[in-house]
Amino acid sequence: MTIWLLKPLLFSAAALLPPCHSYTLLFPTTLRYSHRRSIGVSRAKMDSSDGSTAPASKIIDSHLHVWASPEEAADKYPYFPGQEPTLPGHVDFLLQCMEEAGVDGALIVQPINHKFDHSLVTSVVKKYPTKFVGCCLANPAEDGVGINQLELLVVEDGYRAVRFNPYLWPSGQKMTNDVGKALFRRAGELGVPVGFMCFKGLNLHIAEIEELCTEFPSTPVLMDHLGFCKPPTNDEERAALSNLLQLSRFPQVYVKVSALFRVSRTQSPYEDLSTLVSQVVSSFGAKRVMWGSDFPYVVPECGYKGAKDAVSCLASQVPLSDTEKEWVMGRTVMQLFQGQWIP
Repeated sequence: MTIWLLKPLLFSAAALLPPCHSYTLLFPTTLRYSHRRSIGVSRAKMDSSDGSTAPASKIIDSHLHVWASPEEAADKYPYFPGQEPTLPGHVDFLLQCMEEAGVDGALIVQPINHKFDHSLVTSVVKKYPTKFVGCCLANPAEDGVGINQLELLVVEDGYRAVRFNPYLWPSGQKMTNDVGKALFRRAGELGVPVGFMCFKGLNLHIAEIEELCTEFPSTPVLMDHLGFCKPPTNDEERAALSNLLQLSRFPQVYVKVSALFRVSRTQSPYEDLSTLVSQVVSSFGAKRVMWGSDFPYVVPECGYKGAKDAVSCLASQVPLSDTEKEWVMGRTVMQLFQGQWIP
C-alpha cells in the first residue's frame, strides 16, 4: 500500500483539458518507459481534495485497440482470416498519438482483427507495462474452453479486464447461457471487470446484462461507448438511454464516454452529446464514468487528440467541476485498476 503515499500533482485537471476545437497535427516521437505491472482489482487509499480515495491525476484512455502492422502480421502476428484491418493500428502509431495528445496511459481492448489470439496485445503490454493495461476477449465456445483461456490470460499474462462481445456467442445463444454465466462469475472471482459491446443497440442485450449484474454483483462491469446510446429522437432510442441510466442502480457498473463519433449525430466536438453525458454523470457519478478514444477508428473521424479534446469540450458544456473532470479523464480508470500507470 505504500506505493500510493505520493504527493498529489500540483495542478488541476482544468490545466490538462484543452479548449474546444483545439486540434493539432500528429508528430512522431521516440518514447521509453520503465516496466512494472500488477494483477487483480484492488483498492488503495490516497488523500484527495474531495475526501475520496484515488491515485494522483493522469490522463488515461479507457478504450482503444492495437493490431499488428502488415509486416508484423506476415512475420509473427497474423490477422484472423476475414478480419484484416483497413486502418493502421500498430503500437508505434498509437504512442505517437498519445504523446502528441498528452495521454499518459491506456486500456488496450483485444481487437477482433486477431480474435482470440492475444499474442500481439500481450507483447505490447509486456513491453510497456507502465503505459498499457490489457483487456482480453471472452471466448464463449460451447465447450467452455474460454474459461480456461480467461484464467491463463489473467493469471499468466496479466490481463485485467475482459470483453463480452454478444455477437461471438453461438447462434441463438445469449450471454446468460451456462458458458456466459461461468465466464462472468469467473471474471469476478479473478477481480477483472467485464466490458459489454452492444454494437447493435443496448435494448437487445439489456435483459442479459441486468441478469448477470443481479446474479453476480461482485463482478465489475464496463459499458463500452455509452452503451451505443445516441441522443434520443424516437421511443426506441429513449428506451435505450433510459435502460443505460437505470444500470446505475448496480454499484458495479461503470460507463465509458468513448467512441463519441459512433453515437453522435454531428461532427467533432460532438456537442449534441452534452445532455446525454450530463445525464450519465448525474446518474452514475463522475467516479463511475471514464473517457475513451476508440483508437484507431477515431483517427480518420477527428484525430486522436481531437477525441480527447471533444470530451474536454463536453465537460465544459455539461458543466463538470475540475474534480469531476479529473475522475472522467483518468482517476476513475486508475482507481478501478489500482497499481497501474505509476512510475
